[in-house]
Order: sequence, then structure tokens, then C-alpha cells
Amino acid sequence: MTMQLPMREARFTIGEVVKHRLLDFRGVIFDVDPEFANSDEWYEAIPEHMRPRKDQPFYHLLAENAESSYVAYVSQQNLLPDEEGIEVDHPAIAGLFEGFDGARYRLRPQHRH
Repeated sequence: MTMQLPMREARFTIGEVVKHRLLDFRGVIFDVDPEFANSDEWYEAIPEHMRPRKDQPFYHLLAENAESSYVAYVSQQNLLPDEEGIEVDHPAIAGLFEGFDGARYRLRPQHRH
């Protein structure tokens, strides 16, 4: 018999490189909220047919797509592991992380707690 993890349990960790399940971008996780913690305006701006449940982890990403780099806030249900093994091109990475092993970045010591 297999046990299902509660939806609130984070599947991804800080420093992990992930990609969006539906949209064409990828990023490195720099923070995790155990459940939705953004504004109602942000949530309502998501098309209703794509709106994720609020009772799941949400991840803050240093993200990139073909055109730019930015910060993204993404629900767990919309993330997949990124298996390309390629670094994320975002100017804020060097300030938070050091070293990339092909799957994840190592958090700088001053940012660990």
C-alpha cells in the first residue's frame, strides 16, 4: 500500500532548479511558503481555469525564459524538476547561491538558517 503525501508537504527545496508545468520558464527556488501567501489581486489575475488551489506549497523562483529573467511565484502543482542540468541565467543568483551541481544550487552560508 502506498501513502499519499499531504498536499502541504513541499516536494522541492531551496536551491533546486525546476520548470513550470504549463508555461515556458524555469528557475531556482529561493523561498517556500507552506501555502498561498500572496495578494488576492495576484490570485484573481490568474485565469480561473488555471488557478491553483491555495492549500499547497508555493515557491519563489529566480526565473528565466527566452526573453528575460524575473521573480516568479508558483504553486507546487505547476512545477516539475528541471533535468537539463543547465544553470539558470538570473542576475540575483550570485548573491544568494554559490556552486551548481547540475541539479541544484548551494545556498551561501550567510543565507542559511
